[in-house]
Amino acid sequence: MLPPSPGAVLLAALLAGAAQASEPSPVPRCAATARFDLAAGSPEVAPDVCASADETTTFVFDSRVAVGAVEFQPVGRLADWALGQEGLSLHVMPQGDYLPGERVKVTVRFADGAAPASASFWLVGHAAKGTRRVYVFRQPRPPEVLKKERDEAQAEARQCQEDKARLLAEREEPGGLVGAAWLEGAGVVASKKLDFLTEQPANALRLEKARSYSYTPTGETHPASVAVRLLLKNPGAEPWTLAGAALVDSAGDQVELARWPLAPIPANGAGAVVVGMQGERAQLGCPCTLKLWEATGPRTFTLGNVEFPVSQQSGP
Repeated sequence: MLPPSPGAVLLAALLAGAAQASEPSPVPRCAATARFDLAAGSPEVAPDVCASADETTTFVFDSRVAVGAVEFQPVGRLADWALGQEGLSLHVMPQGDYLPGERVKVTVRFADGAAPASASFWLVGHAAKGTRRVYVFRQPRPPEVLKKERDEAQAEARQCQEDKARLLAEREEPGGLVGAAWLEGAGVVASKKLDFLTEQPANALRLEKARSYSYTPTGETHPASVAVRLLLKNPGAEPWTLAGAALVDSAGDQVELARWPLAPIPANGAGAVVVGMQGERAQLGCPCTLKLWEATGPRTFTLGNVEFPVSQQSGP
């Protein structure tokens, strides 16, 4: 019997662990776009908005913000901020050393004096993924706008349910040697040693080895799954636990990745992690940038020039 390829074993492990890897992490959940409705009055607790170092988050209002009526607490943690045209938008960019979990309160006051007179938000530091646009509605919105948002939310919920069902079904597929043989027979697994990667000087971890994988089902031309396996060394005095991962492609689009395993990398030791994704989002334009972060603290890992192999279909 021929032994299973390393790529088949790796991807079988990745698929089996994807459901576990998608459990909520201590860092706030982030979305590229957020909406807040103030028509019924300002919320009692200022909502959280994810923000990343050196990345701009834009607040878009349906009412003018008064000139000189934008406050930040504490001050000095933003690299730049500016009111947009006619005071209907606010652009903020945290400092380059903005820490994951760090919080800055943003308060704006509106020009017309009507209620609610102000609105506040917390900019919560995230190692890799910030909210790009925040829509703040102070006036009642037309029914057709609310219907459109409802339809979009329902479509997103259906997609989440479909993704959950798919992950559960994959977990029922055979594991171990049988699972590897099943995956190998269902398509082509290709692997690629990553040699020309770029590391950031501020990385908390050191790269020992890296290999990328892609899985293309039989009869398909594009990969259905991609994965990266990293052997990392932790030179720090504290263990390092992977809490999240994201991939930024050459067009600047960013997607979060499933991650496995979740065991900490020991202090002054080494450990392996696997990250990846499936479906249409796996068809990225690379070279890409891979970002890893831990649950708390500033210790992150960024790797540039990540590429995935092209599978060559062959007979059974």
